[in-house]
Amino acid sequence: MFDSGLGGLSVLREIRKREPHEKLLYLADHAHCPYGTRTLVEVRSFAMQITRWLCAEGAKLIAIACNTASAAALHTLRETYPDTPFVGMEPAVKTAVGSTITGTVGVLATEATIKGKLFSNLLDRFADDATVLTQACPGLVELVEKENYDPRQARALIKRYAQPLLDLGADTLVLGCTHYSFLKTEFQDIAGPNIAIIDPAPAVADQVTRVLTDKSLRSKIKLEENPNLIMVCTTDSNQAGRLSRQAKSLLGESVQLQVVKLK
Repeated sequence: MFDSGLGGLSVLREIRKREPHEKLLYLADHAHCPYGTRTLVEVRSFAMQITRWLCAEGAKLIAIACNTASAAALHTLRETYPDTPFVGMEPAVKTAVGSTITGTVGVLATEATIKGKLFSNLLDRFADDATVLTQACPGLVELVEKENYDPRQARALIKRYAQPLLDLGADTLVLGCTHYSFLKTEFQDIAGPNIAIIDPAPAVADQVTRVLTDKSLRSKIKLEENPNLIMVCTTDSNQAGRLSRQAKSLLGESVQLQVVKLK
């Protein structure tokens, strides 16, 4: 699995619940974080480097736990590595359109995700007669990446980005970035109890299980025979200590940590 930073750990947590016997290798590309402000060409290049490394490490399935990287690189990666199954992230437009009552849905994501072809295809396939509003959220990824962020600053940013969508009648908000999953409670508090907040992480984890099952790739090793199941890596040595602490806090268990240098 990979993401620009720690956001994808929200997906790893869901996969861990469903696949407790699988060995999970997670790479946070902190050297290039955040992805959302970069061009799609840059992000695609980073994703190719990371995938080469993951394949060299023996990955049997790669989950792109990042909406921006999925938008920039998923199609290219599948073409380049046809024998490797990929599970990507995409804003949950289909789910949101299926559940909205007002007919108006808000998608909060990075600028790169919103501008990507993957998102455009989602709208073409699933928007139907619904109105899908989009809102880029600069600053949220950087805030979540801080070990101890100011909750008042988080609420102020969320209100700035979510309120215009709510004012236009959105009754469903899609969290289109894995980092935003860590702020789901804040989004709900600001939006109110009658607004649905959709986090795609559980659906992505379900898809990982489906692919592992369909391709007969699920691990047959018992948990007690393979205790060191989670390896968390970063491309920035300065972030190693923080990442280790945050991963342990989020996942509720210790993880192995490694600093890697991509080529």
